[in-house]
Amino acid sequence: MNATNALFDPWDPEFIADPYPAYARLREAGRVHYFEPTDQWLVPHHADVSALLRDRRLGRTYLHRFTHEEFGRQAPPPGHEPFHVLNDNGMLDLEAPTHTRIRRLVSKAFTPRTVEQLRPYVESLADELVRDLVADGGGDLAARVAEPLPVAVIAQMLGIPESDRDQLRPWSADICGMYELNPSEETAARAVTASLEFTAYLRELIAVRREKPGDDLISGLIAAYEDGESLSEQEMISTCVLLLNAGHEATVNATVNGWYALFRDPAQLAALRADPGGLVPTAVEELMRYDTPLQLFERWVLDDIEVDGTTIPRGSEVALLFGSANHDPAVFTDPGTLDLARAENPHISFSAGIHYCIGAPLARIELAASLGALLRRAPRLRLTAEPERKPNFVIRGLRELLVEI
Repeated sequence: MNATNALFDPWDPEFIADPYPAYARLREAGRVHYFEPTDQWLVPHHADVSALLRDRRLGRTYLHRFTHEEFGRQAPPPGHEPFHVLNDNGMLDLEAPTHTRIRRLVSKAFTPRTVEQLRPYVESLADELVRDLVADGGGDLAARVAEPLPVAVIAQMLGIPESDRDQLRPWSADICGMYELNPSEETAARAVTASLEFTAYLRELIAVRREKPGDDLISGLIAAYEDGESLSEQEMISTCVLLLNAGHEATVNATVNGWYALFRDPAQLAALRADPGGLVPTAVEELMRYDTPLQLFERWVLDDIEVDGTTIPRGSEVALLFGSANHDPAVFTDPGTLDLARAENPHISFSAGIHYCIGAPLARIELAASLGALLRRAPRLRLTAEPERKPNFVIRGLRELLVEI
């Protein structure tokens, strides 16, 4: 127990700055470790993380089978209820059969064709954002390109008017604070407020779309119907929030983490600049692997499981360490080396199993579009100041990334 605490300290600024050496020591020490501060079992190896993501003896929720009391867990504080109503009705935190029904209905609106039709808009917007950054001689890449691109794309998909879009990022940031380990009461209060405000906004927008449907995703969610089933209003609201939170957090942080990695590896950056057409597709995958935007994914143990001779009993929580799995030398050759031409790259940055990210194709389009636009319009882009990491562990990103042309 003490040994695990020494290896894994997600509140230590040095660990947050670079967790990958600690992950290596954690993998060497074994396949599963109990971490007392969060009452979780840490799983650091790629094979185990991949298998447990697909193991139906684990779930994102336990309430489809047990009450809180039966599972040996306390119900969330009543004051947190608005957050949990919003969060717990989204696909990411549901299990079959509810998850199956919602994902099937959402997929009717969120089709590959719908996503592909967004490509021209994504590429045009990325080019416009980069053009403005270049015209100003540089600035904060996070605030000028990485953040506005995915937020605008999701808002465009949902049909949120441009005049309302400046509210989306603050709401999302406050809600996502609850996904960190042991969030504070202050964090919870912000998440509750954001949940109430975002829910009220979407409820009004859904009412408008019921009266006057458009070609946006909210209208598609309203119309989604199969075998006598449709989405409830709460399921639609939770789906929209999930698409925004998951859709932009991954893209924003993959963009800034990726460019920071490129600036620290001039040879790889030079290779990418020399052959953007050939390397951008594999570069997107490698940057997602190399500095993983979502470091940890939690699941509940619904029935006893065994990992390497250790029984993890029902009622436990496992923390699947995506960042560690993506640096496992059993799967990746020289995992600590950035290799933009890496051909075999089974990273799990988009998760796996039934909770595989439904927005992964869109995220890839966004990452490729911003990367391509920056390579094309700012071929001499360079870092002007060492960036500061956000103090978060689970969702890994930078406060800003200052660049000049």
